[in-house]
Amino acid sequence: MRTQGLLRDAPEVALEVVNRVAIVTLDRPRALNALSHDMIALLADIFAQCAADDAIAAVVLRGAGTAEKPAFCAGGDVRKLYHAARNDPHHETPWLKFFIDEYRLDFTIHRFAKPVVALMDGIVMGGGMGLAQGASLRIATEHTRMAMPETRIGLLPDVGATHFLRVLPRELALYVGLTGARLSGADARSVGLADACVPSTWLRGFVERLEKIRWDDGAPALTHLKRVFVPCANIERHAPLDELRAQIRRHFAVCVTGGVERIAASLATDDSDWARATLALIESHSPTMLEVTYHALLRGRQMSLAECFRMELGVVYRAIDDGDFVEGVRALIIDKDARPRFAPTTLAQVRAERVQHFLSSPWRRQMHPLADL
Repeated sequence: MRTQGLLRDAPEVALEVVNRVAIVTLDRPRALNALSHDMIALLADIFAQCAADDAIAAVVLRGAGTAEKPAFCAGGDVRKLYHAARNDPHHETPWLKFFIDEYRLDFTIHRFAKPVVALMDGIVMGGGMGLAQGASLRIATEHTRMAMPETRIGLLPDVGATHFLRVLPRELALYVGLTGARLSGADARSVGLADACVPSTWLRGFVERLEKIRWDDGAPALTHLKRVFVPCANIERHAPLDELRAQIRRHFAVCVTGGVERIAASLATDDSDWARATLALIESHSPTMLEVTYHALLRGRQMSLAECFRMELGVVYRAIDDGDFVEGVRALIIDKDARPRFAPTTLAQVRAERVQHFLSSPWRRQMHPLADL
């Protein structure tokens, strides 16, 4: 049985119910399904409705796209955030509501009582990771390109990344979070950021398989969903990232006391193509946010999910209010001159007090916008 419009028709979020499964489609393919504030509000409404409706057994999240250009979600709409921040002369921070609502949505998915399946076919970055990593079943494909590239635009890996990246060994979490390195579907499965890596063609027929589920056979809902989305054999078990593990460990495990500056110094002693490319990446990103990210990722390994979201919101507030975000987006997305004027300009110039400023919450605990998580 299929039904349409559980809530209302929306041009950027489509909804269909198939055999008790709500299929939610991010439908903004020209923007690689980047999240607008309206989309976040609609998704929050949909999850609230699905939670309250006993007829809904599970939720599937997917992104609209084509076989040639698949995408789950490329992140938040940073162009709109940039313009909102630029037009905020009185520091009324209207853009802050975007992050508050996004983090609440992500937290809801992490804690959702019914199974959620995330079909991570194609681009999965930033806000897309926030949606996907809380899912009960995370499905990657050979087209998956996964990353948390926020430090290049003056932010930190947020949307819960300081929590969900802790499934990776510390040095690997730092590598992924600091450099914004892209992971393949096989990489994602290898490091624990996907539960399966399947052929993208296998996903094309999932609706027909959903229709065949017999919910009255006594099997848990997640068991049914695994039969639908995970074939008997996964594809491509070779994860390119595995070949870099020794180099990553060599350079990113040296930073127990030295922070990112020591990582950069270690990379500078290695004349391999990978080390040179990785150092160049780090040197092109916001020095302040690299150091803040380093500390936030290590702190997050000892914090609850709610605490991580609260920490991230404080850092994002600082980064947009008086940090490198506006300049990073200008240089890389608006003007595209690829020459951001970050302040300070080098890792050596980043002061510990400045890092602590970003990591200290601008709100008292009881007044925090996410205090109730």
